[in-house]
Amino acid sequence: MPEWLEAGVWGLVSGAALVIGAAVAWFARVPSRVVAWIMAFGAGVLISALAFDLVDEAERTGGLLPTAFGFLGGAVAYVLANVALARRGARHRKRSHGRQPSEDEVRGSGSAIAIGALLDGVPESVVLGLSLLGGGGIGVSVLAAVFISNVPEGLSSAAGMKQAGRSARYVFGVWGGIALASGAAALLGNLLLGGAAPETIAVITAVAAGAILAMIADTMVPEAFEEAQLVTGLITAAGFLTAFALERAA
Repeated sequence: MPEWLEAGVWGLVSGAALVIGAAVAWFARVPSRVVAWIMAFGAGVLISALAFDLVDEAERTGGLLPTAFGFLGGAVAYVLANVALARRGARHRKRSHGRQPSEDEVRGSGSAIAIGALLDGVPESVVLGLSLLGGGGIGVSVLAAVFISNVPEGLSSAAGMKQAGRSARYVFGVWGGIALASGAAALLGNLLLGGAAPETIAVITAVAAGAILAMIADTMVPEAFEEAQLVTGLITAAGFLTAFALERAA
């Protein structure tokens, strides 16, 4: 299988976790506290992956200064985009209960939520595509981190969409579309950057890592803390340690 196609397949696999989470939320009633626990665990997993797999690798390849600029640039870009979407009704797109607005309450909020969900998923998928460059296999710890974190993201957000009165067509259309977009982002990340200099790849990796960390802080942790409260830190630490162990075992 060509490397770029393999990247697309793994991106699609990671995106499919969003659909799985959405299906669980649509067909079963999962207690909001359990959703919060899973969200906190997923946040810890992602933090570990971006620290030990993404930022560390970017710094080794491209140096500290380009990595720092890329990391901050990714965080700033994500926050600015998130602010714009929040003003259009997507502020609570990962909330599982009582926060997402309906289309009647905020016109255009459905589109904003869909775009916001796409914004959350693209950096992770690009990183998966980049991890295959140079003939190496897929970064197992990164793939596991993205998959584990995507399940509660899809679950929580889809539960909120359902409570806001959105249809099954909308919910599964959003997450199915984002799963396909995740595959496309991973494929294009690998295909377009296959001949790029190591320093360029390092900067792009750092940009993605900065965007992911901003997403964790802006959307995942607030949703987790709202229900998990004082055990959020402990569960997040457990997720971090799990991903770290996977990274060392890989």
